[in-house]
Amino acid sequence: MSSTGDKVKGMANEAAGNVKQGVGKATGNDKLRAEGVVQEKKGEAQQAVGKAKDALKKGVDEA
Repeated sequence: MSSTGDKVKGMANEAAGNVKQGVGKATGNDKLRAEGVVQEKKGEAQQAVGKAKDALKKGVDEA
């Protein structure tokens, strides 16, 4: 997957995770809230992968 694709999927997962956390908190559903936290962290990791790919590509292009 491209770096942009990783970053976009990461942002989507973060947003979905935040929504799940909010719904879980509003309804008192701890399981849904926990799933939201996990999904948010997954999104953050995906974005980090995308940024690392960008940095690596930039380094290769400059070499």
